[in-house]
Amino acid sequence: MLKFQTATKEDLKLAASIQRRRQIDTERKERIFNARFRKIGIDKEFLDKQVAEKKQQRELEQARESQLDENLIRGSKLALLLEKQQEEERRKINKEIEHFRQQYQRPEQRRDFDLYDPTALKKKEEQVDLSFGPGLAQKFPGDEDEDDAKERSKAQKDELRWWIEKQKNERMQAERERQETEKAYQTAVISRDKRAMALDQMERDCRRRLNEATARFNRALAEEQEYRRHCEALQEEEDKKADIYNHVTGDFLTEAKEQAESTHGPHKPLASRYKGMTADELRVFREAQAQQLKEIEKMRLEEKRKNEEWDRLMNTQAEIADSYQREIDRKRTEIQKKIAVENLELAQQHKSHQEYLNRVLYKSKPTAAFFEQFNRDAR
Repeated sequence: MLKFQTATKEDLKLAASIQRRRQIDTERKERIFNARFRKIGIDKEFLDKQVAEKKQQRELEQARESQLDENLIRGSKLALLLEKQQEEERRKINKEIEHFRQQYQRPEQRRDFDLYDPTALKKKEEQVDLSFGPGLAQKFPGDEDEDDAKERSKAQKDELRWWIEKQKNERMQAERERQETEKAYQTAVISRDKRAMALDQMERDCRRRLNEATARFNRALAEEQEYRRHCEALQEEEDKKADIYNHVTGDFLTEAKEQAESTHGPHKPLASRYKGMTADELRVFREAQAQQLKEIEKMRLEEKRKNEEWDRLMNTQAEIADSYQREIDRKRTEIQKKIAVENLELAQQHKSHQEYLNRVLYKSKPTAAFFEQFNRDAR
């Protein structure tokens, strides 16, 4: 017989403790190995604030949903109550209609009930001559006696007369209504035509008065324009005469020297009125031109001398710069050769050092198993 070991309370407590430590260790590993949590950290105050805001928002949503549910329940109850009331009213109306039919619309109360009354033969009194035997067959089912035929014919004639009279009255009433309607329509048409004629007459009168007023205004405007043109023509004629007189007697045609003077000074006359220089002014102008030519020639010779000196200076500076550039190029070449030799020596040293590292110091390279032994535990 198989025997299984029974777990005691101490074993269960120990297993729970181990499981709890494993859970704590797992959570700690998640916190430690989480780069975002480890490097950035968390803001507990801000997270608590977010939790409180979410909780408040959730409570508000629950309250709103509760209110909506209450409104929905209240509306449903009200709809059920209204539906129940409508059903009661419908049932009451149907009951009243049924009662009315039973009281006032029974089959035996119809006018033509005697035509298909199933008990008509039972209700009818048989008039049989007892002096004859039953074998003579005086009465058969469906036969009608002479009195009943007369009454039925009379009733049918009365009913036909009543229907004819009713139709006649209805036709007369319809004819009267038609005549009244046509009369009212004719009255409305006549009234409308009169109103249209009155409006048309008013419109023609208004248009006539407007045309008369426009004609008067146009005549007055034409007279005013004609008078203005006449005044403008007279004024223009006077202006022309005055202009001719001013030109004839003005300084321009008389060639007065003062008429060319301006407000800018005596040496800036008006070009439109200037008639030329006098003999003294021409002499002074020519002397000034000769003096200016002498000064220009002197300035040209001075500038030529300065340019020659500047060219000599530039040539000297260019020769000095060329010699200095050749010296710089020679030194740069020497430095580059020296750097190349030093780089070659450094490359050889680096190569020797790398061979030493690869062949002596780092002879055995680590495998993937070497790196997998790290970060396996939180402690």
